[in-house]
Amino acid sequence: MARLTAAREAEISTRLLKHWHETVPNDRMAHLVKDAARGFLRSLQLRLATQGVSLGHWSFLRILWEQDGLTQRALSQEAGVMGSTTLIALRAMESLGYIRRAQMAGNRKNMYVFLTPSGRALKQKLVPLAEEVNRLALRGLDEAAIATTRRSLLVMLDNLARDNLLAHAQAGDRAP
Repeated sequence: MARLTAAREAEISTRLLKHWHETVPNDRMAHLVKDAARGFLRSLQLRLATQGVSLGHWSFLRILWEQDGLTQRALSQEAGVMGSTTLIALRAMESLGYIRRAQMAGNRKNMYVFLTPSGRALKQKLVPLAEEVNRLALRGLDEAAIATTRRSLLVMLDNLARDNLLAHAQAGDRAP
């Protein structure tokens, strides 16, 4: 995401709120979810920047905090980005000292990605920032509304995953 001025950010937020509250309050759910996700990401990006971490590195760090030592290809698949995008990000993260890449003795084909102590330590700094964004987004919602929203989004994810599997099966593809 390109760096925006505070005035431009405010303009985007104002336009978005007007869209949802006045112009087309009943627009498609997909658009509402997309705009909400963009709002989460913008808020998170602002906080990550205070720690000198880019939003693009956040996804890879989150995955590696859970599964250190993945191959570059597996990391790319987990993050849902192209291999070339992953390579660029990993090179930058390596130069920042967050990760190291290495081939294993028995497998010279694959490049494995490992967190450094610095990369591992970022978890204690960055996860609270993401939790802050979540608290901010959920402010004003009671526990029942949060639980309903969570259940609803999980049902949508399940429905879309089944649709994806069905589409691949009908096309004669293997499941992704």
